[in-house]
Amino acid sequence: MTKVQVLLVDDDEDIRHSVSQTLELAGYEVEALARPEGAPARLGQGFAGVVVSDIRMPGMDGLALLRAALEVDPDLPVILITGHGDVPLAVEALGQGAYDFIEKPFAAERLTSSVARALEKRAMTLELRQMRETSQGEDLIEHLVLGQSPEIAGLKRKIRTIAASALDVLIVGETGTGKEHVARALHAASDRADRPFVTVNLAALPADQVEAELFGYVAGAFPGLSRGRAGRLEHGRGGTIFLDEISSTPLAVQAKLLRVLEDRAILPLGASEPVPLEARFVASSRVGLEARVAEGAFRDDLLYRINPVTLHLPTLSERASDLPRLFVAFLDQAAERMGRPAPEVPPEVLVRLTERPWPGNMRELRNAAELYLLGLDEAPRDPGGQSLSERMDRFEKDAIAAALVANAGNLKATYESLGLARKTLYEKMQKHGLRREDYLSPG
Repeated sequence: MTKVQVLLVDDDEDIRHSVSQTLELAGYEVEALARPEGAPARLGQGFAGVVVSDIRMPGMDGLALLRAALEVDPDLPVILITGHGDVPLAVEALGQGAYDFIEKPFAAERLTSSVARALEKRAMTLELRQMRETSQGEDLIEHLVLGQSPEIAGLKRKIRTIAASALDVLIVGETGTGKEHVARALHAASDRADRPFVTVNLAALPADQVEAELFGYVAGAFPGLSRGRAGRLEHGRGGTIFLDEISSTPLAVQAKLLRVLEDRAILPLGASEPVPLEARFVASSRVGLEARVAEGAFRDDLLYRINPVTLHLPTLSERASDLPRLFVAFLDQAAERMGRPAPEVPPEVLVRLTERPWPGNMRELRNAAELYLLGLDEAPRDPGGQSLSERMDRFEKDAIAAALVANAGNLKATYESLGLARKTLYEKMQKHGLRREDYLSPG
């Protein structure tokens, strides 16, 4: 049975019927009550809807209902309908915790817009609670690769599939998208998890020391050297070697790196015998290596050897539905690290996260969470540029996509979790170009 989205309370039968019809035509599931006394019993901390109530009613009025509702759940959105003479009373109700008030007579759009925003806030509140309750039981991939958007859900499926093989992997993504976290997830989910994971940042190595750092050297390799040194690649024997920013490798070194990948062995400088590695290689790049090949800055044979599998990481703007979850996770991590309690984040602040471009991706979001914890930034700012309708459309699409991911493409479970009628879900999926088959779990 579809969950109620709006609990409507009004003692006037005509108004109750009119408001119910307006909301139902807008696609909402409504339960209408003529008396407020029975309303609190229908509420609870798991109630996923909002309350819409007239403020003037005999016996228990709208203000008393507001107080009763907030005793059940202080974060429950309550919208009050008021006459012109009751505006001061409604303003007082806002101070007591009401979400909004609507003055009679009102346009249908005024009511449906307020309900839509209130439901958005409620969904964010409940998701935030669930995140905090379930964050401890995640596996290593869930811990390393945060998010539940369709893009990230698909990425996690690929990681689990690829990790079981011995294939080398190329990870392509902009700065801050989490390339090293994905590499570590591949290692953690593989049968090499108990062996070394070695990171080599090729962009950070001095050009004149790259070969010595990567391959090491034996005693006597250079004049005056009495002792040898193992290279960074050798430290990864039997495990996973992460070649970060492989596009920065000098051309002269790329040929030797190709030989390492083909032979699974290294030849330290000055040595006559190779050292077997039996390691898996995971490389990363901020740019597509095909462009570097076209520029003559990267060997095409090395590209073909390093990328039997390529994982493309989405930017934060491409996975906007994950932003609130990530912000809260980073806030909790920062709070634990600094020994401070994590503050509650108002749902409206979390909603505004999706309206920023985040060019620095995860790194920028992590910094924003730390600033928020320290009180140096009140909230992520709203950059503007989108109409309310555009923002609501984007949020609606992300919310439906997230529900499809959570329910593995099961449409019945999806429309029930969202509180939508079946037909309404189909229409909204068609509107936003969402396809059920993209969210089915493997097998």
